[in-house]
Amino acid sequence: MKIFDEIESEVQSYARSFPRVFCRAKGELMWDEEGNQYLDFLAGAGTLNYGHNNPIFKEVLLDYIQADGITHGLDMHTKAKGEFLQALNEKILKPRNMEYVVQFTGPTGTNAVEAAMKIARNVTGQQNIVTFTNGFHGVSLGSLAATGNSHHRDAAGVSLNGTHRMPFDGYLGKNIDTTEYLDKVLSDSSSGINSPAAVIVETVQGEGGINVASAEWLRNLQSICRKHGLLFIVDDIQAGCGRTGDYFSFEEAGIEPDIITLSKSLGGYGLPFAVVLMKPELDQWKPGEHNGTFRGNNLAFVTAKSAIEHYWSDDKFSQEIKRKGKYIAERLDNIVSKYGEGHFTRKGRGMFQGIDCVSGEIAGKITHSAFKQGLIIETSGADDHIVKLLCPLIISDQNLAKGIDIIESAIKEVCAAETEMPEEKVYFKAC
Repeated sequence: MKIFDEIESEVQSYARSFPRVFCRAKGELMWDEEGNQYLDFLAGAGTLNYGHNNPIFKEVLLDYIQADGITHGLDMHTKAKGEFLQALNEKILKPRNMEYVVQFTGPTGTNAVEAAMKIARNVTGQQNIVTFTNGFHGVSLGSLAATGNSHHRDAAGVSLNGTHRMPFDGYLGKNIDTTEYLDKVLSDSSSGINSPAAVIVETVQGEGGINVASAEWLRNLQSICRKHGLLFIVDDIQAGCGRTGDYFSFEEAGIEPDIITLSKSLGGYGLPFAVVLMKPELDQWKPGEHNGTFRGNNLAFVTAKSAIEHYWSDDKFSQEIKRKGKYIAERLDNIVSKYGEGHFTRKGRGMFQGIDCVSGEIAGKITHSAFKQGLIIETSGADDHIVKLLCPLIISDQNLAKGIDIIESAIKEVCAAETEMPEEKVYFKAC
Protein backbone atom coordinates (compact mmCIF):
# COMPACT_ATOMS: atom_id res chain seq x y z
CA MET A 1 0.00 0.00 0.00
CA LYS A 2 3.01 2.29 0.44
CA ILE A 3 3.27 3.40 -3.20
CA PHE A 4 -0.35 4.57 -3.22
CA ASP A 5 0.26 6.71 -0.14
CA GLU A 6 3.46 8.10 -1.61
CA ILE A 7 2.44 9.29 -5.06
CA GLU A 8 -1.28 8.77 -5.77
CA SER A 9 -3.46 11.88 -5.62
CA GLU A 10 -5.74 12.58 -2.67
CA VAL A 11 -8.65 12.59 -5.13
CA GLN A 12 -8.94 8.81 -4.80
CA SER A 13 -12.34 7.81 -3.46
CA TYR A 14 -13.35 4.12 -3.58
CA ALA A 15 -9.88 3.13 -2.34
CA ARG A 16 -10.69 4.85 0.94
CA SER A 17 -13.82 2.75 1.43
CA PHE A 18 -12.08 -0.50 0.46
CA PRO A 19 -8.45 -0.23 1.63
CA ARG A 20 -7.13 -3.42 0.09
CA VAL A 21 -4.92 -4.23 -2.89
CA PHE A 22 -7.11 -6.29 -5.22
CA CYS A 23 -5.39 -8.62 -7.66
CA ARG A 24 -7.98 -10.97 -9.21
CA ALA A 25 -11.66 -11.03 -10.11
CA LYS A 26 -14.15 -13.42 -11.67
CA GLY A 27 -17.89 -12.98 -12.16
CA GLU A 28 -19.24 -11.38 -8.98
CA LEU A 29 -16.13 -12.17 -6.91
CA MET A 30 -12.88 -10.32 -6.18
CA TRP A 31 -9.75 -11.32 -4.27
CA ASP A 32 -7.11 -9.21 -2.57
CA GLU A 33 -3.37 -9.90 -2.41
CA GLU A 34 -3.78 -11.78 0.86
CA GLY A 35 -6.24 -14.20 -0.72
CA ASN A 36 -9.37 -12.82 0.91
CA GLN A 37 -12.52 -13.22 -1.21
CA TYR A 38 -15.18 -10.52 -1.58
CA LEU A 39 -18.61 -10.38 -3.17
CA ASP A 40 -18.76 -7.37 -5.47
CA PHE A 41 -21.98 -5.36 -5.13
CA LEU A 42 -20.34 -2.29 -6.67
CA ALA A 43 -19.43 -3.74 -10.09
CA GLY A 44 -17.34 -0.82 -11.28
CA ALA A 45 -20.17 1.60 -10.41
CA GLY A 46 -22.33 -0.22 -12.95
CA THR A 47 -19.63 -0.90 -15.54
CA LEU A 48 -19.55 -4.66 -14.97
CA ASN A 49 -23.15 -5.72 -15.56
CA TYR A 50 -21.84 -8.96 -17.07
CA GLY A 51 -19.33 -9.56 -14.28
CA HIS A 52 -15.54 -9.53 -14.05
CA ASN A 53 -13.60 -11.34 -16.78
CA ASN A 54 -16.69 -12.76 -18.42
CA PRO A 55 -15.36 -15.91 -20.15
CA ILE A 56 -17.51 -15.36 -23.26
CA PHE A 57 -16.00 -11.93 -23.83
CA LYS A 58 -12.52 -12.98 -22.79
CA GLU A 59 -12.34 -15.66 -25.47
CA VAL A 60 -13.30 -13.35 -28.34
CA LEU A 61 -11.04 -10.61 -27.00
CA LEU A 62 -8.01 -12.89 -26.77
CA ASP A 63 -8.71 -14.24 -30.25
CA TYR A 64 -8.90 -10.68 -31.61
CA ILE A 65 -5.63 -9.65 -29.93
CA GLN A 66 -3.89 -12.84 -31.07
CA ALA A 67 -4.92 -12.09 -34.66
CA ASP A 68 -3.35 -8.61 -34.44
CA GLY A 69 -6.74 -6.90 -34.76
CA ILE A 70 -6.85 -3.11 -34.73
CA THR A 71 -6.61 -1.82 -31.16
CA HIS A 72 -6.84 1.94 -31.67
CA GLY A 73 -8.55 3.29 -34.75
CA LEU A 74 -9.56 6.91 -34.12
CA ASP A 75 -12.83 7.16 -36.08
CA MET A 76 -11.66 5.14 -39.07
CA HIS A 77 -13.78 2.29 -40.39
CA THR A 78 -12.68 -1.01 -38.86
CA LYS A 79 -14.06 -4.52 -39.00
CA ALA A 80 -14.65 -4.51 -35.24
CA LYS A 81 -16.58 -1.26 -35.35
CA GLY A 82 -18.69 -2.40 -38.28
CA GLU A 83 -19.59 -5.67 -36.56
CA PHE A 84 -20.56 -3.83 -33.38
CA LEU A 85 -22.80 -1.46 -35.33
CA GLN A 86 -24.40 -4.39 -37.11
CA ALA A 87 -25.12 -6.18 -33.82
CA LEU A 88 -26.48 -3.01 -32.20
CA ASN A 89 -28.76 -2.34 -35.15
CA GLU A 90 -30.03 -5.91 -35.63
CA LYS A 91 -30.35 -7.01 -31.99
CA ILE A 92 -31.15 -3.79 -30.11
CA LEU A 93 -32.49 -1.02 -32.35
CA LYS A 94 -34.56 -2.78 -35.02
CA PRO A 95 -36.46 -5.12 -32.65
CA ARG A 96 -37.53 -2.00 -30.72
CA ASN A 97 -38.41 -0.04 -33.88
CA MET A 98 -35.72 2.51 -32.98
CA GLU A 99 -34.02 4.51 -35.72
CA TYR A 100 -30.92 6.31 -34.46
CA VAL A 101 -27.55 7.46 -35.74
CA VAL A 102 -24.61 6.32 -33.59
CA GLN A 103 -21.90 8.79 -32.59
CA PHE A 104 -18.71 7.41 -31.06
CA THR A 105 -17.52 9.94 -28.50
CA GLY A 106 -14.58 9.90 -26.13
CA PRO A 107 -14.87 6.68 -24.10
CA THR A 108 -16.40 8.12 -20.92
CA GLY A 109 -19.98 8.80 -19.97
CA THR A 110 -19.32 12.45 -19.27
CA ASN A 111 -18.00 12.93 -22.80
CA ALA A 112 -21.15 11.39 -24.25
CA VAL A 113 -23.21 13.83 -22.18
CA GLU A 114 -21.06 16.74 -23.36
CA ALA A 115 -21.68 15.68 -26.98
CA ALA A 116 -25.42 15.24 -26.42
CA MET A 117 -25.78 18.72 -24.98
CA LYS A 118 -23.70 20.21 -27.80
CA ILE A 119 -25.93 18.51 -30.37
CA ALA A 120 -29.05 19.91 -28.75
CA ARG A 121 -27.63 23.42 -28.59
CA ASN A 122 -26.34 23.41 -32.15
CA VAL A 123 -29.51 22.01 -33.68
CA THR A 124 -31.96 24.23 -31.80
CA GLY A 125 -29.87 27.39 -31.62
CA GLN A 126 -30.68 27.63 -27.90
CA GLN A 127 -28.15 27.51 -25.08
CA ASN A 128 -29.70 26.25 -21.87
CA ILE A 129 -30.47 22.65 -20.89
CA VAL A 130 -33.17 21.72 -18.36
CA THR A 131 -31.73 19.36 -15.74
CA PHE A 132 -33.13 17.93 -12.52
CA THR A 133 -32.49 17.98 -8.79
CA ASN A 134 -30.17 15.16 -7.67
CA GLY A 135 -29.17 14.42 -11.26
CA PHE A 136 -25.66 13.20 -12.01
CA HIS A 137 -24.28 13.47 -15.55
CA GLY A 138 -20.50 13.62 -15.09
CA VAL A 139 -17.80 15.95 -13.80
CA SER A 140 -16.32 17.62 -16.90
CA LEU A 141 -17.51 21.23 -16.94
CA GLY A 142 -20.47 20.96 -19.32
CA SER A 143 -21.93 17.83 -17.77
CA LEU A 144 -21.01 19.08 -14.30
CA ALA A 145 -23.27 22.06 -14.89
CA ALA A 146 -26.08 19.53 -15.34
CA THR A 147 -25.07 17.63 -12.18
CA GLY A 148 -26.73 18.58 -8.92
CA ASN A 149 -24.25 17.31 -6.33
CA SER A 150 -22.57 20.23 -4.54
CA HIS A 151 -19.51 18.15 -3.59
CA HIS A 152 -18.65 17.79 -7.27
CA ARG A 153 -19.88 21.22 -8.35
CA ASP A 154 -17.78 23.02 -5.74
CA ALA A 155 -14.62 21.54 -7.26
CA ALA A 156 -15.22 23.20 -10.64
CA GLY A 157 -13.37 26.41 -9.82
CA VAL A 158 -15.53 28.43 -12.22
CA SER A 159 -19.17 29.36 -12.52
CA LEU A 160 -21.31 26.56 -13.94
CA ASN A 161 -23.95 27.80 -16.32
CA GLY A 162 -26.05 26.85 -19.30
CA THR A 163 -28.64 24.88 -17.33
CA HIS A 164 -31.99 25.33 -15.58
CA ARG A 165 -32.66 23.10 -12.57
CA MET A 166 -36.13 21.59 -12.16
CA PRO A 167 -37.57 19.26 -9.47
CA PHE A 168 -37.33 15.56 -10.28
CA ASP A 169 -40.25 13.20 -9.84
CA GLY A 170 -41.22 13.12 -6.16
CA TYR A 171 -38.95 15.99 -5.15
CA LEU A 172 -41.90 18.13 -4.02
CA GLY A 173 -43.78 15.22 -2.45
CA LYS A 174 -45.47 12.08 -3.69
CA ASN A 175 -48.67 13.72 -4.85
CA ILE A 176 -47.17 16.55 -6.89
CA ASP A 177 -46.42 16.03 -10.59
CA THR A 178 -43.38 18.22 -11.10
CA THR A 179 -43.77 18.11 -14.88
CA GLU A 180 -46.72 20.46 -14.41
CA TYR A 181 -44.34 22.98 -12.89
CA LEU A 182 -42.00 22.60 -15.86
CA ASP A 183 -44.91 23.12 -18.25
CA LYS A 184 -45.91 26.24 -16.31
CA VAL A 185 -42.49 27.91 -16.39
CA LEU A 186 -42.04 27.11 -20.07
CA SER A 187 -45.47 28.59 -20.82
CA ASP A 188 -44.94 31.74 -18.76
CA SER A 189 -42.90 34.38 -20.60
CA SER A 190 -42.01 35.98 -17.26
CA SER A 191 -40.77 32.80 -15.53
CA GLY A 192 -37.16 33.60 -16.37
CA ILE A 193 -36.78 30.33 -18.26
CA ASN A 194 -37.10 30.90 -21.96
CA SER A 195 -36.72 28.43 -24.83
CA PRO A 196 -34.21 25.86 -23.56
CA ALA A 197 -32.55 23.57 -26.08
CA ALA A 198 -33.34 20.30 -24.35
CA VAL A 199 -34.17 18.37 -21.22
CA ILE A 200 -31.71 15.77 -19.89
CA VAL A 201 -32.88 13.18 -17.38
CA GLU A 202 -31.99 9.84 -15.79
CA THR A 203 -34.94 7.47 -15.44
CA VAL A 204 -33.32 6.20 -12.24
CA GLN A 205 -30.97 8.62 -10.55
CA GLY A 206 -28.08 6.41 -9.45
CA GLU A 207 -25.60 8.73 -7.74
CA GLY A 208 -28.48 10.98 -6.71
CA GLY A 209 -30.01 8.33 -4.48
CA ILE A 210 -31.74 5.69 -6.64
CA ASN A 211 -34.67 8.00 -7.25
CA VAL A 212 -37.06 6.39 -9.74
CA ALA A 213 -39.06 8.41 -12.24
CA SER A 214 -42.46 6.83 -12.78
CA ALA A 215 -43.49 5.77 -16.28
CA GLU A 216 -46.30 8.33 -16.20
CA TRP A 217 -43.92 11.13 -15.20
CA LEU A 218 -41.55 10.24 -18.04
CA ARG A 219 -44.40 10.20 -20.56
CA ASN A 220 -45.57 13.58 -19.29
CA LEU A 221 -42.04 14.91 -19.55
CA GLN A 222 -41.77 13.77 -23.16
CA SER A 223 -45.14 15.39 -23.98
CA ILE A 224 -44.00 18.70 -22.51
CA CYS A 225 -40.75 18.55 -24.48
CA ARG A 226 -42.72 18.08 -27.68
CA LYS A 227 -45.23 20.76 -26.77
CA HIS A 228 -42.51 23.36 -26.24
CA GLY A 229 -40.06 22.21 -28.91
CA LEU A 230 -37.36 20.91 -26.55
CA LEU A 231 -35.20 17.92 -27.42
CA PHE A 232 -35.56 15.02 -25.00
CA ILE A 233 -32.28 13.48 -23.81
CA VAL A 234 -32.20 10.33 -21.66
CA ASP A 235 -28.90 9.72 -19.87
CA ASP A 236 -28.91 5.90 -19.69
CA ILE A 237 -25.27 5.54 -18.75
CA GLN A 238 -25.81 3.80 -15.40
CA ALA A 239 -29.43 2.63 -15.69
CA GLY A 240 -29.06 1.21 -19.20
CA CYS A 241 -27.57 -1.99 -20.65
CA GLY A 242 -30.05 -4.12 -18.71
CA ARG A 243 -29.66 -2.74 -15.20
CA THR A 244 -33.41 -2.18 -14.71
CA GLY A 245 -34.50 -5.29 -16.63
CA ASP A 246 -34.81 -4.05 -20.21
CA TYR A 247 -31.84 -3.06 -22.36
CA PHE A 248 -32.88 0.60 -22.11
CA SER A 249 -34.24 1.78 -18.78
CA PHE A 250 -37.01 3.81 -20.44
CA GLU A 251 -38.59 0.95 -22.37
CA GLU A 252 -41.36 0.22 -19.88
CA ALA A 253 -42.47 3.87 -20.08
CA GLY A 254 -42.97 3.60 -23.83
CA ILE A 255 -41.14 6.84 -24.56
CA GLU A 256 -38.93 7.72 -27.51
CA PRO A 257 -36.02 10.03 -26.62
CA ASP A 258 -34.50 12.26 -29.25
CA ILE A 259 -31.02 11.56 -27.86
CA ILE A 260 -29.67 8.74 -25.67
CA THR A 261 -26.30 8.48 -23.96
CA LEU A 262 -24.73 5.09 -23.17
CA SER A 263 -21.45 4.07 -21.57
CA LYS A 264 -20.40 2.02 -18.49
CA SER A 265 -21.53 -1.56 -19.30
CA LEU A 266 -21.84 -0.92 -23.03
CA GLY A 267 -18.34 -2.34 -23.59
CA GLY A 268 -19.25 -5.49 -21.66
CA TYR A 269 -15.79 -6.29 -20.31
CA GLY A 270 -15.19 -3.07 -18.42
CA LEU A 271 -13.36 -1.49 -21.36
CA PRO A 272 -13.97 2.27 -21.86
CA PHE A 273 -16.68 2.93 -24.44
CA ALA A 274 -19.41 5.55 -24.88
CA VAL A 275 -21.87 6.49 -27.59
CA VAL A 276 -24.60 8.98 -28.32
CA LEU A 277 -27.69 7.76 -30.14
CA MET A 278 -29.56 10.53 -31.93
CA LYS A 279 -32.48 10.80 -34.29
CA PRO A 280 -31.11 11.00 -37.87
CA GLU A 281 -32.35 14.55 -38.45
CA LEU A 282 -30.29 15.73 -35.47
CA ASP A 283 -27.01 14.51 -36.92
CA GLN A 284 -25.88 17.93 -38.07
CA TRP A 285 -22.25 17.73 -36.97
CA LYS A 286 -19.50 19.03 -39.19
CA PRO A 287 -16.64 16.50 -39.61
CA GLY A 288 -14.48 16.39 -36.49
CA GLU A 289 -16.58 18.99 -34.67
CA HIS A 290 -16.70 16.77 -31.58
CA ASN A 291 -13.82 14.30 -31.51
CA GLY A 292 -11.56 12.41 -29.14
CA THR A 293 -8.36 10.43 -29.54
CA PHE A 294 -9.79 7.31 -27.92
CA ARG A 295 -13.18 7.18 -29.62
CA GLY A 296 -11.96 4.17 -31.59
CA ASN A 297 -11.41 1.59 -28.82
CA ASN A 298 -11.75 -1.51 -31.00
CA LEU A 299 -11.20 -3.92 -28.11
CA ALA A 300 -14.38 -2.53 -26.56
CA PHE A 301 -16.21 -2.89 -29.88
CA VAL A 302 -15.35 -6.60 -29.88
CA THR A 303 -16.62 -7.27 -26.36
CA ALA A 304 -19.65 -4.99 -26.79
CA LYS A 305 -20.71 -6.98 -29.87
CA SER A 306 -20.28 -10.22 -27.95
CA ALA A 307 -22.39 -8.90 -25.07
CA ILE A 308 -25.24 -7.92 -27.36
CA GLU A 309 -25.20 -11.17 -29.31
CA HIS A 310 -24.96 -13.45 -26.29
CA TYR A 311 -27.29 -11.71 -23.84
CA TRP A 312 -29.72 -9.72 -25.99
CA SER A 313 -30.61 -11.93 -28.96
CA ASP A 314 -33.82 -12.89 -27.11
CA ASP A 315 -35.58 -11.93 -23.87
CA LYS A 316 -34.20 -14.72 -21.64
CA PHE A 317 -31.56 -12.54 -19.98
CA SER A 318 -34.03 -9.69 -19.52
CA GLN A 319 -36.47 -12.03 -17.77
CA GLU A 320 -33.68 -13.30 -15.51
CA ILE A 321 -32.82 -9.75 -14.47
CA LYS A 322 -36.46 -9.03 -13.69
CA ARG A 323 -36.74 -12.25 -11.68
CA LYS A 324 -33.67 -11.36 -9.64
CA GLY A 325 -34.96 -7.80 -9.26
CA LYS A 326 -38.19 -9.11 -7.78
CA TYR A 327 -36.20 -11.23 -5.34
CA ILE A 328 -34.09 -8.22 -4.32
CA ALA A 329 -37.23 -6.15 -3.76
CA GLU A 330 -38.80 -8.84 -1.58
CA ARG A 331 -35.66 -9.24 0.51
CA LEU A 332 -35.15 -5.49 0.95
CA ASP A 333 -38.81 -4.94 1.82
CA ASN A 334 -38.43 -7.59 4.50
CA ILE A 335 -35.27 -5.96 5.86
CA VAL A 336 -36.76 -2.46 6.08
CA SER A 337 -39.82 -3.87 7.84
CA LYS A 338 -37.55 -5.32 10.56
CA TYR A 339 -35.00 -2.53 11.05
CA GLY A 340 -34.81 1.24 11.17
CA GLU A 341 -37.90 1.64 13.35
CA GLY A 342 -40.06 2.25 10.31
CA HIS A 343 -37.84 5.00 8.90
CA PHE A 344 -35.88 2.94 6.37
CA THR A 345 -37.34 2.54 2.86
CA ARG A 346 -36.54 0.52 -0.24
CA LYS A 347 -35.79 2.39 -3.46
CA GLY A 348 -35.19 1.51 -7.11
CA ARG A 349 -36.28 -1.09 -9.65
CA GLY A 350 -34.87 -4.12 -11.41
CA MET A 351 -31.34 -4.82 -10.20
CA PHE A 352 -30.85 -1.14 -9.41
CA GLN A 353 -32.09 -0.93 -5.83
CA GLY A 354 -31.08 0.18 -2.37
CA ILE A 355 -32.13 1.04 1.15
CA ASP A 356 -32.66 4.62 2.26
CA CYS A 357 -31.20 4.77 5.78
CA VAL A 358 -32.06 8.50 6.16
CA SER A 359 -28.63 9.10 7.72
CA GLY A 360 -25.37 9.04 5.81
CA GLU A 361 -23.54 8.15 9.01
CA ILE A 362 -25.67 5.06 9.52
CA ALA A 363 -25.43 4.02 5.86
CA GLY A 364 -21.65 4.39 6.05
CA LYS A 365 -21.48 2.19 9.14
CA ILE A 366 -23.57 -0.44 7.35
CA THR A 367 -21.34 -0.56 4.26
CA HIS A 368 -18.23 -0.61 6.48
CA SER A 369 -19.61 -3.55 8.45
CA ALA A 370 -20.57 -5.32 5.21
CA PHE A 371 -17.03 -4.94 3.89
CA LYS A 372 -15.63 -6.55 7.04
CA GLN A 373 -17.97 -9.47 6.29
CA GLY A 374 -16.70 -9.78 2.71
CA LEU A 375 -19.08 -7.58 0.70
CA ILE A 376 -18.03 -4.61 -1.42
CA ILE A 377 -20.95 -2.17 -1.45
CA GLU A 378 -21.18 1.61 -1.53
CA THR A 379 -23.55 4.44 -0.68
CA SER A 380 -25.21 7.09 -2.83
CA GLY A 381 -27.51 10.08 -2.44
CA ALA A 382 -26.97 13.70 -1.49
CA ASP A 383 -25.91 12.72 2.02
CA ASP A 384 -24.61 9.23 1.15
CA HIS A 385 -27.64 7.88 2.96
CA ILE A 386 -28.56 5.13 0.48
CA VAL A 387 -27.01 1.65 0.71
CA LYS A 388 -26.82 0.93 -2.99
CA LEU A 389 -26.94 -2.55 -4.55
CA LEU A 390 -25.21 -2.64 -7.93
CA CYS A 391 -24.11 -6.27 -8.28
CA PRO A 392 -23.35 -7.86 -11.67
CA LEU A 393 -26.52 -8.93 -13.49
CA ILE A 394 -25.07 -12.41 -14.03
CA ILE A 395 -24.69 -13.08 -10.29
CA SER A 396 -25.73 -16.54 -9.16
CA ASP A 397 -28.86 -16.88 -7.04
CA GLN A 398 -26.70 -18.28 -4.24
CA ASN A 399 -24.34 -15.32 -4.16
CA LEU A 400 -27.16 -12.81 -4.55
CA ALA A 401 -28.81 -14.31 -1.46
CA LYS A 402 -25.47 -14.39 0.37
CA GLY A 403 -24.78 -10.73 -0.39
CA ILE A 404 -28.19 -9.63 0.86
CA ASP A 405 -27.70 -11.82 3.95
CA ILE A 406 -24.53 -9.83 4.67
CA ILE A 407 -26.39 -6.54 4.15
CA GLU A 408 -29.07 -7.67 6.60
CA SER A 409 -26.44 -8.76 9.10
CA ALA A 410 -24.67 -5.40 8.83
CA ILE A 411 -27.93 -3.48 9.22
CA LYS A 412 -28.90 -5.56 12.25
CA GLU A 413 -25.51 -4.92 13.84
CA VAL A 414 -25.55 -1.17 13.21
CA CYS A 415 -29.18 -0.63 14.22
CA ALA A 416 -28.64 -2.56 17.47
CA ALA A 417 -25.92 -0.08 18.43
CA GLU A 418 -28.00 3.02 17.65
CA THR A 419 -30.03 4.54 20.47
CA GLU A 420 -32.34 6.43 18.13
CA MET A 421 -33.12 6.16 14.43
CA PRO A 422 -33.22 9.43 12.46
CA GLU A 423 -36.45 10.41 10.74
CA GLU A 424 -36.61 11.85 7.25
CA LYS A 425 -37.67 15.48 7.22
CA VAL A 426 -40.83 16.03 5.23
CA TYR A 427 -40.76 19.39 3.44
CA PHE A 428 -43.95 19.10 1.42
CA LYS A 429 -46.97 17.53 3.07
CA ALA A 430 -49.85 16.31 0.95
CA CYS A 431 -53.03 18.36 1.14
